Amino acid sequence: MKNWSTALAAITLGLGLTLGHAATAADTNQAQKADAAAQASGFKIRPVDDAWRAALPRNADAATQAYMDRLPADVVARSDAYYTGGYWLQLWNLLAGLAVAAVLMSGRRAARLRDWAQRIGRGPVRRDMLFGAAYGGLSALLTLPLSIYEDWWREQAYGMSTQTLVAWLGEALLMQAVNMALMALVVAGLYAVIRRAGARWWIWGTAAGMAMLALIIAISPVLIEPLFNTYKPIEDGPIKSAVLQMAHADGVPVDNVFVFDASRQTTRISANVAGLFGTAAVRLNDNLLRRTSEAEIRAVMGHELGHYVMNHMAKTLAMLTPLLFVGFALMQWAMSRLLRRFAGTTGVSRIDDVAGLPMLAAVFSLFLTLATPINNSITRVQEAEADKFGLNLSREPHGFAEAQLRLVEYRKADPGPFEEFVFFHHPSTRHRIHDAMRWREATGTP
Repeated sequence: MKNWSTALAAITLGLGLTLGHAATAADTNQAQKADAAAQASGFKIRPVDDAWRAALPRNADAATQAYMDRLPADVVARSDAYYTGGYWLQLWNLLAGLAVAAVLMSGRRAARLRDWAQRIGRGPVRRDMLFGAAYGGLSALLTLPLSIYEDWWREQAYGMSTQTLVAWLGEALLMQAVNMALMALVVAGLYAVIRRAGARWWIWGTAAGMAMLALIIAISPVLIEPLFNTYKPIEDGPIKSAVLQMAHADGVPVDNVFVFDASRQTTRISANVAGLFGTAAVRLNDNLLRRTSEAEIRAVMGHELGHYVMNHMAKTLAMLTPLLFVGFALMQWAMSRLLRRFAGTTGVSRIDDVAGLPMLAAVFSLFLTLATPINNSITRVQEAEADKFGLNLSREPHGFAEAQLRLVEYRKADPGPFEEFVFFHHPSTRHRIHDAMRWREATGTP
């Protein structure tokens, strides 16, 4: 299971700023490997020219279907298999997390780990920090086979990973060190609130949890993400000028364009908005910069600038607050009953005992899983808003549609309504292209 301490951060991370790149020989070599991997993966889109775009029907439905018809059947089948396989992985991660909780709570193992942390830490805060870090490390170790399958082997099988297993393990070890440090802080803070507030800890815990989440989002682009990728300014040219022109037109305070070397890990194209307050930034990866046209980059970056201008990160935090409030309240309700029932076998009888953390994490993970449609809907609505903003800013409906076709490499193109509501954190490819073609039809754009 993914560490629960960063589960909330994962809800909002994926919205970041970087926009450009000055290539070195090593960068170029890695980029060439990524291109070769992408070509070998079999992901192809039927190419077209400007004449094809000019001849598209004005009707948005017909134009959308023409774009969708450019996806070969084998590409669609492979994309569907990859994306729907992720639904099962959500279940396996949940079950793995519940199994870890059962292992650690049974036989009083967590209680013994708490006693060890108490001897070393000599105080409640240091004890809880040690316990949190140890729990994070043990959870990662016990679920390592699933992580290798999900994050490396499966990505290799679908032709999207550019890393060797050794390189992946090195980055996973570094990420786990970061997770353990975050776990130490989060757990110590959470249990300090529980001890202080008693049975109503979930009220104050919500405020503390959102503050911690905001801090993680704020520091991630500055302290965490640079551990895994290099962010460099792009050389002066049309791409940099186009992005800066769009940014300045909407008052986005950036004076440079950066790109990060995602090709060292994956063939995927992407851009994102990350950070908060003074660290907020808009970024694109080198796969996007190298493998797409200027029109596609303008469209994608117009979308990302939309996240920034519409202050989506802060709005997401505001919308997650009541969700976390309900989740913590349910945790209090569930833990009071579980601890009474299993006190004899676990050696934990009080919710303010840090040895109950594995059980608390299991309850919270179950809640987050059940809340998946809510979390996804929050993100999906904001992505649709940013799509519309980006179309009005970039005025590149064809560039936007082309970019959406490329994302089919790792996103299912045409799900059913219920499937999209439950599992999709972005609107589907068909919906996004239809929005672009509807914009084209309404504005009379060629």
